[in-house]
Amino acid sequence: MSLPIWTTRREFLGALGATATATALTAGIIPAFAQAVGNVPVADLMADNALPDSWLGSADAPVTIIEYASMTCPHCAHFHAEGFPVLKSKFIDTGKVRFVLREFPFDPLAVAGFMLARCAGDKREAMIELLFAQQKNWAFTDKPLQGLTTLIKQAGMSQQTFDACLQDKALYDNVNAVRDRGAQKFGVDATPTFFINGKKVSGDMSPEELDKQILPLLKS
Repeated sequence: MSLPIWTTRREFLGALGATATATALTAGIIPAFAQAVGNVPVADLMADNALPDSWLGSADAPVTIIEYASMTCPHCAHFHAEGFPVLKSKFIDTGKVRFVLREFPFDPLAVAGFMLARCAGDKREAMIELLFAQQKNWAFTDKPLQGLTTLIKQAGMSQQTFDACLQDKALYDNVNAVRDRGAQKFGVDATPTFFINGKKVSGDMSPEELDKQILPLLKS
């Protein structure tokens, strides 16, 4: 069930009242280490979604990786700080992996973060990396809206665009639709969850785990 859209800053802050509790509860079901849990047909994964995918890497890459993440997930932030830079330099930039991150928000603040990233246009990936890198400065503070406002200004987004973005009902619904499809069709119930050529792997992946998952696919 989708959460109500925020029409004022007061409503936005009110919606965040349970965010800390929700994040603490969901953190308990997020595996600390990668764990193989099944396979999904690649054709199903690649079908049209409520929001268009923003891919990194070559369209002809032999390995396709789809990550479902939440902007307020500490394990996701850790992966994007430690694992993703290696994935990008070693596999994405060299044409071996095609990668996309999809929205799987666990709470209202994560929804807001993903909405702002979408509103950043072609800077979406840069915004996502900024939000993950600065997660502790906005997702786990008493004034999350102030933290988000400071960050988006650093990224060059105006206050007017910020306010309009968080009142975009269609975008709000579509972010939640991506999450709901991931949960209902692919069984995503924790973040991060990866699909590597259809193989479902849940949990933070270290550079060593990335090698373990990807290198055999490059040899086959």
